[in-house]
Amino acid sequence: MKKPVNAVRRLGVLAGIVALTIGGISSVLADPNWPSKPVTIIVPFPAGGGTDAFARPLSAQLTKQMGKQIIIDNRGGAGGTLGASVAAKATPDGYTFFMGGAHHAIAPVMYPKLDYDIEKSFIPIMLLATPPQVVVVNPQKVPVSDLKGLIEYAKKNPGKLNYGSAGNGSSHHLAGELFKMQTKTFITHIPYRGAGPALSDLIAGQVDMMFDGLGSSSQHIKSGKIKALAVAANKRSAAFPDVPTAAEAGVPGYVVSTWYGLWAPKGTPKDVVDKMAAEVTKALNSPELKTIWINNGSDTPNVTGDAYGKFVNAEIKRWADVAKASGAKMD
Repeated sequence: MKKPVNAVRRLGVLAGIVALTIGGISSVLADPNWPSKPVTIIVPFPAGGGTDAFARPLSAQLTKQMGKQIIIDNRGGAGGTLGASVAAKATPDGYTFFMGGAHHAIAPVMYPKLDYDIEKSFIPIMLLATPPQVVVVNPQKVPVSDLKGLIEYAKKNPGKLNYGSAGNGSSHHLAGELFKMQTKTFITHIPYRGAGPALSDLIAGQVDMMFDGLGSSSQHIKSGKIKALAVAANKRSAAFPDVPTAAEAGVPGYVVSTWYGLWAPKGTPKDVVDKMAAEVTKALNSPELKTIWINNGSDTPNVTGDAYGKFVNAEIKRWADVAKASGAKMD
C-alpha cells in the first residue's frame, strides 16, 4: 500500500528539520574557527592559591598565543569540588575548560556524594605542573629550626600545633594527615575555603603551619614571612636548594606533589581538545613559563591524554588508601 502523498511530504519535511537541527548542533559544538571568542578556564579555588600561581601565567601566555582572551574563573568551595561540579555541567562547546589537581583525586573518598565523576565527566588533556608540597611554619609562632625540631615539639605538645589547608579533602589536608601518620604526631587541622586564605592566615599567625604547594608558598618563603622546613619530594627543589627533602630531614617516604592538570567537559569536540592541547604544550615550552615553573618549584611534565587519565586513576587509588589508613575525616 502506498503512503498518502501528504504523509510522505510531512516525513520529508520532518527529516529535513532533524538534519538541520543536528547540523546546527554540530556547528555549535565544533566551531571551525575555534577560538572565535574568549575561552574560560574554571579554577575551583579562590584567587591567590597554588592553582592560581600556575593558572594565571598560563592564561596570559595562551591569550598572547591564541589572540583571544583566556579568562580565569575562580569558583572556590567544598575542597575544590564546587568548581569541578560547575565545570562538569558546562556546555561542551570548547569554550570552557577545568584546571584541577591532586585535590580532585582525593575528593572521591572524602566526598562520597559528588554529583560528578572526575574520570567520567571530563576528558583528560594534560598534566600541567608538579610542584612538591613543602612543610612551612610561621617562624614567630613555631620557633623551630628544622623538621626534626618540629616533630619533637609536636610530640611533646600533642594537639597544640595546628595546620591550615585549602579545605576538607584537599591535598593539603591529606598531606597533613599522612605526615601525622608517618611521624606519629597529632596536629589539629583547620580547613579554609582555599589555599590563599589559609596562607594569608599562616603569614598573619592565625595558624601555625601548612603542608602547602611550593608554587603558592615560594614568594613568602623568599621574603621570610614563612619558613620552609622540608620539601615532600625525592630531590631538592632547584628554586630552594638549601631546603632539605623530607627524607633528608628524617621522614623517609614522605613524598607529596600538589600537581595540577587540565580537563575539558565530556562531549567537547576532539578537534578542539587537540587544538587546546597543542596550544598549552606550546605555552609550557615557552621561556616565560619555563622560568615561572622553575621558580614555583615545578618541572614541565610531558603527560597527556590517556597517560594523564591513567595518572589520575593511580592518584585516586593512592589517596583513598591514605585516607582510610589515616582515618582522615571531614572536620
